Amino acid sequence: MATDIKDTTHAVDAAALVGLLPNRPRLLALGEPTHGEDALLDLRNELFRQLVEQEGYRTIALETDCLRGLVVDDHVTSGTGTLDEVMERGFSHDWGAFAPNRQLVRWMRAYNEGRPAAERLRFAGFDGPLEITGAESPREALTALHGYLAAHVDADLLPCTADTLDELLGGDDRWTEPAAMTDPARSVGRSESAVRLRPIADDLAALLDEQWPQLIEVSPAEDRARARLYGRTALGLLRYHHWMADTSPARLARLVGVRDHVMSLNLLALAERGPTLVFAHNGHLQRAKSSMRMGGRRLEWWSAGALVSAELGAEYAFVATALGTIRRQGVDVPPPDTVEGLLHALPEDRCVVDVRRLATALGDTRPAPRVSPWFGYAPLDPARLADCDGLVFVKDVPPL
Repeated sequence: MATDIKDTTHAVDAAALVGLLPNRPRLLALGEPTHGEDALLDLRNELFRQLVEQEGYRTIALETDCLRGLVVDDHVTSGTGTLDEVMERGFSHDWGAFAPNRQLVRWMRAYNEGRPAAERLRFAGFDGPLEITGAESPREALTALHGYLAAHVDADLLPCTADTLDELLGGDDRWTEPAAMTDPARSVGRSESAVRLRPIADDLAALLDEQWPQLIEVSPAEDRARARLYGRTALGLLRYHHWMADTSPARLARLVGVRDHVMSLNLLALAERGPTLVFAHNGHLQRAKSSMRMGGRRLEWWSAGALVSAELGAEYAFVATALGTIRRQGVDVPPPDTVEGLLHALPEDRCVVDVRRLATALGDTRPAPRVSPWFGYAPLDPARLADCDGLVFVKDVPPL
C-alpha cells in the first residue's frame, strides 16, 4: 500500500492532542489497546502533566475501583496515608503495583502541596468494584450511604435500620464467591436477602435526591458527591450480582453491559467537576458498540464511552491508542496494509495522528484489519477510525 501519511502526524504532546479537537471537552478519553504496559502509562502521565500545566485540567480518572479511588483522592488532596498504603489499598486490578501509577500519585501529591483546594488535582476511579470474574459485596457502599442519610435526615424516612441492613448483607464472602462466575447457582445475587436489598438501595438513593435541598444546607459538597457515588455503586453491584445468578443466554452480555453502565454514570458525575482526562481500555471508551468472545459466545454491548458520548455529545472526546509491536507477547511488526503497518513505517517512535487527515490521505484505500496473535492486545478497527477524535501511535513497546 503506497500511501503517503507523513503529513497526518504530530509530535506527542497535549497541545497536539487538544489541537485535534473542535472544542474543549469536559471528558477527554485516552484509550489503550492493552493493559499493563509501562510505556503507555508513562505516556499517560506525561500528557496529564501537560494538560494540567497548559490546559487547566484538574482531574484524572482511571479504570479502577471507584470506592478504592477515594483512598487515592484523599491522599493526593490532603496527604492522608502513606504512599505505600495508598498504592496497596487505593487501586483494584493490581494497578497499584505498576511504577507509573505510583509516580502519578506521587506527582499529584507534590503538585497539590500548599495549593488552595480549588486548584488541587483530583483522582478518581470510575470502574465499579467489579470485574467480569466477580464483584465485591455491596456492604461498603450501602452502609456508607445509609450512614450518611442517618446523620442528616429524619430516621423515620429511612427504609430500614442499620441493623437490618447488616443482617441482610450477611458475610461478605457470600458475595465474593469465586465459583459464581462459572456456576450461577453459587451466586447470592437472587437470594431472598439480595432481592430485599435492591428496593432498599433504590429507596436510599431516591431519599438522597428527595432531601437534596436540605442536604445542601447541612453537608459539604464533597460529602454529598460521595453519597451519590455510594448510591450508584450499591445499585450497580446489586444489579451485577443479580445477573451473576442468571442462567439465561443473556447472562454474560448483561454482566459486561452493567459494568460499562456503572462506568458511564461515574464518568457523567466527573464531567460536572470540570475538564477530566479519562484513561482506560479503548473498548470501554470507544463510541461504537463493543464486542468480545466469552464462554463460546460473541458478546455485544454499549461501552461506557458510547453511553457518555450519547449524553455529552461534543463535550466527550475519544482518542484511541494503537501499537506497533509487543514482541514479548508475540505481537510483531504489523502487516503493511493495516493502519498500524502504515504508521509503523514512519520514522517516529510515537506520534499523534489526525484521523480526519488520515482518512483523506487514504482516500478509497481500505486498510485491512490487523489480527492479534495475543488475546491481551486489541488492534485498531480501521472501520471505526471516524469514531475517534484522534489517534496516538506507539511504534514499539519495550521489554519489561
